Order: sequence, then structure tokens, then C-alpha cells
Amino acid sequence: MRPLVALLPVLLAACATTQSALSGDDVGTVAQAAQSCSDGTNTIDGEFPGSGFARCEVLGKGWFRLSIEPEDAKVTNCSAWYAFRALGKRADTITVDLDYASCGHRYQPKIGLPGKGWERLDPDAVELRTVGDLRNARLTVPVDTTARILAGQELLLPDAYDSWLDKLTANPLASRAELGKSAQGRSIDRLTIAAATPAPEQVVLVGRQHPPEVTGGLAMIAFVERLLEEDDLAKAYRARFTTQVVPLLNPDGVVNGHWRHATGGVDLNRDWGPFTQPETRLMRDMLEGIEADPNAKLRLFLDFHSTRYDTIYTLLPEMETDPPGFLPAWLADYAARLPDYDVRVEPGHNPDLPVSKAWVHDRFGVPTATYEIGDETDRALIRRLGRAAAEAMMAAMLAADHAPE
Repeated sequence: MRPLVALLPVLLAACATTQSALSGDDVGTVAQAAQSCSDGTNTIDGEFPGSGFARCEVLGKGWFRLSIEPEDAKVTNCSAWYAFRALGKRADTITVDLDYASCGHRYQPKIGLPGKGWERLDPDAVELRTVGDLRNARLTVPVDTTARILAGQELLLPDAYDSWLDKLTANPLASRAELGKSAQGRSIDRLTIAAATPAPEQVVLVGRQHPPEVTGGLAMIAFVERLLEEDDLAKAYRARFTTQVVPLLNPDGVVNGHWRHATGGVDLNRDWGPFTQPETRLMRDMLEGIEADPNAKLRLFLDFHSTRYDTIYTLLPEMETDPPGFLPAWLADYAARLPDYDVRVEPGHNPDLPVSKAWVHDRFGVPTATYEIGDETDRALIRRLGRAAAEAMMAAMLAADHAPE
């Protein structure tokens, strides 16, 4: 197995969450019915937060089939999430077929072990098979008496965010409050980063609208931590800007192992405008609350996601923003800080598509962007990218001025 390099200090919290699940603790929050099967020696189950498969079947001794299906019939995006737990009575290997109802195999398997974090499953243990028009996968999985989780990505669950926020709020510059509740009653937290006298200009960051998009979450963690450092750049930034962070907007989807949606059968990043879901209404109300405050001014909105490659979705260059010129300045500085890395930028604007980037710009006129990290981007590189993006953002915002009235 090839280790996942440096899963970042905060992922110690994520690993701790997974370890508690592996030991059987804190599994009662899984909303879906538990699925399990056993051949008498080896067992597969989904009795932990973040599990993802529809059915388990025993095909033979040491041979299992998992049906991988989206959470509802409305899911069209191919983020085919899977996560299961494997346990054996002795050291051995088992075969696990992942049979997809739609979309096909996307995420390269990772293994979570208590006390050891996450590793990528050896590529030689993954056989891709075409069944009809779907790309299914056959995995050769090591088992022993220590349960391990196999998942499309590392599990970055609400408990991990909770530990991370606790760590950050030990710093007097960071405070934490509940923004509101998800549809299933889970807390959605807001982190505020501000100087002793909070600055009126506001930067808003949001993450994990889509459950499997863990790499975007890792980049956001690095980005936010950079804002709290004590160098001259971060101090100058905090003196002028207050940052509002909503790192986990879709805790229900994450805990329930969804591909794309929360629990209302709606993609949250297609609900900015309709606002049919409690999670997006919380974001709308927060942003409109900033606008209504005579002592506050929204200046920037960034949304963190994952896709198959690293990219930044921006507004069209000709679109006016207040402050003007932020996006090209940010991107140029970002690229300059990463001379050995190709910064990919994809401008666009679809006002009829109710995504956060379009709605926030159209409603408030501020610069907006969707910051995407590749599914399999090296984890050490993700941390470097997140920090560079934060540094470039701080520098560009400090250089920005309001558009003329």
C-alpha cells in the first residue's frame, strides 16, 4: 500500500473519528438501515457514519458483492460514493465487487485503520470491469481481526470538524457559533475570524455542500488555518477583514454517505435562489444579514468543492464586481506562489443555474469563485495549494478598493 502523505494535522481528528467508528463507538447517527453480510469467517457492514452502499451479498467464500446506488432517483452527478467496513477471523484477503447502479467507479479506494490513518489501496488490488455501460470495480481487500474501512475518500465527518473547530477556537481570534440546524437536526457551525475589534468588511467561505468532496474540505482547512497565523500579511488582513467560515454545510449528506444531496432530494449547490432546503436558507440569511448591517460590507465569497482535477471556476472577466479587479489579482498572485504548478482557471456564468457562485454575485455584486480540488490530488500538495490560495487572497483583498459610486 502507498501511504497518503501527510493527511494534515487536522486529519488526526478525522482519523480519530474513524477509529471510534471502527471500534464500534458513535455509530448511532447513521440514518440509513444497517447493511451487513458474512460468509462465516469474514464480515462486511456499513454500521458507521459515512457508510455508503445499498446491499451486500455473499457470492462465495471470501467473495462479496456490494450494490452501490445513489441516495435517490434525482441524483445525476457521478460522485458514486462507497464506504464499507471489513473484518476477518484471521489474516487473509477477500474479494469485493462494487456494482454500480449508475455512473460507475470514480474514487480510488482508501483504507482506514485504527491508529494508522489512511492509505491508498494498492492499485494492483483494483480491477476495473465494464459491465454493460458501467465501469464496475473488483477489489482485493486485506482483512484480519482488526476492522478496517474501505472508502472512496478519507472519512471527514462532523466529529472531525468539531475537533478542528475546537482547536481553532483556542485562539482568541476565532470564535464559533451555531449557524443553525440541518434538516435532520445536526448542528451547522460558523467560525468567525476577527481582530479584537472586528473589521466591517466581510469575507465568506463555505464548504462541503457535496458529501464526497473531501479534497475540497482539506484545502479549506489549510486555507482557514493560514488566515490565523501571526505573520504581517495575516495580521494586516485581519485588521481590515472579518472572515465567516461555514466548513460543513451538508452534515446530513456526509453522515448518510450520500453522493450529492442532503436529505431533501435536492443538490444544495442547485438550490441557491429557490432556497427550498434549510441548509441553503441558512446561508442566504447569513449573507443578507451582512448586507442589512450598516456596519458590515460583504466583499468576497468562495465555495470549496472537489472534482476530477484541480481548477477554479470564476466569473467572466468582463463582469463587474465590487471590489473590482480582485479575481485577476488573486489568480496571478496564486500562480506566482506556485511556480511549479499549473493553475487552471475556467471562467463562466450561468445565471439560470442556481449555484452559489452565480447567486451571490448576482445578488450582492461581489467577486465569487468555486475553488475545486481533484479527487486524487496529493494530500501534501492540497495543503500547499490551500495555503497559497489564502495568502494570495489576503494580499489581493488588502490591495482592493471599492468600486466607484
